[in-house]
Amino acid sequence: MNKDFLAISELNRAEIMELLELGIELKRKQCAGEAHNYLAGKTLAMIFQKPSTRTRVSFEVGALQLGGHALYLGPNDIQIGKRESIADVARTLSRYVDLIMARLFGHENIVELAQAASVPVINGLTDLLHPCQVMADMMTILEKRGSFDGLKVTYIGDGNNMVNSWLNIAGRIPMTLALAIPGGYDPDETILAAVRETGISEVQIFREARPAAAGSHVLYTDVWASMGQEAEAAERKEVFKQFQIDTELVKHAHPECLVMHCLPAHRGEEITAEVIDGPRSIVFDQAENRLHAQKAIMAKLSS
Repeated sequence: MNKDFLAISELNRAEIMELLELGIELKRKQCAGEAHNYLAGKTLAMIFQKPSTRTRVSFEVGALQLGGHALYLGPNDIQIGKRESIADVARTLSRYVDLIMARLFGHENIVELAQAASVPVINGLTDLLHPCQVMADMMTILEKRGSFDGLKVTYIGDGNNMVNSWLNIAGRIPMTLALAIPGGYDPDETILAAVRETGISEVQIFREARPAAAGSHVLYTDVWASMGQEAEAAERKEVFKQFQIDTELVKHAHPECLVMHCLPAHRGEEITAEVIDGPRSIVFDQAENRLHAQKAIMAKLSS
């Protein structure tokens, strides 16, 4: 495994499965009260350009449960790339801490941070990718289904960083990945081309939700307007109004379909309250698994 965890495409299938299995084992140990002090005496620096509930809490609690300490550096604390260059921040923090997690806007910034840092860097989210979320998602699917054999995942909504990360995982683990996305909102072309070139998974693009959902084992969605796109929210609401997961759409999926959402959810927009709170929803299971999947990443990088 590389020094850093920036993109799932940088891992091979064996490394991904090792992390997922470690996450499940760490979850078992936490529930059983067994020690798993992989970060004993170590410190994680958490850099946030974007605020977050799940990312901050899961990394901070995860570091503590691994026997370490987490240090929060908010948007006004270091103003990375403005008050001080990204490279200088990386070099300085590397003298103080053992791991760095960063939640940034530009993906090029996390790459620069990792190149300059001498300690492992974890991508907590960029506008291009959200790899920690997809690792938690895959861990949750593995728990619920027991394997990824014959898996069909349908993503419905915007071709954002979540879709790009799903494409990355589909380039390593075989599945059918169906994307129901309005024209003009497709995922990153380079990432899409790369996964298709591997031939590992079948990637389908639809302009309607219902045909994409047919036979799906997982229905997945995210907000229509991500952080930084607030000015487009009204326009996007109109464009995406036919791309909602509701009870009628769930009926077109596999009878044992699982419904997922990376949160925060805008109930009544990309997903109805009836579905997110319904019997097929595993939304809060995947939210919980952010903690355990990220603990596995931190444990592996610090070993």
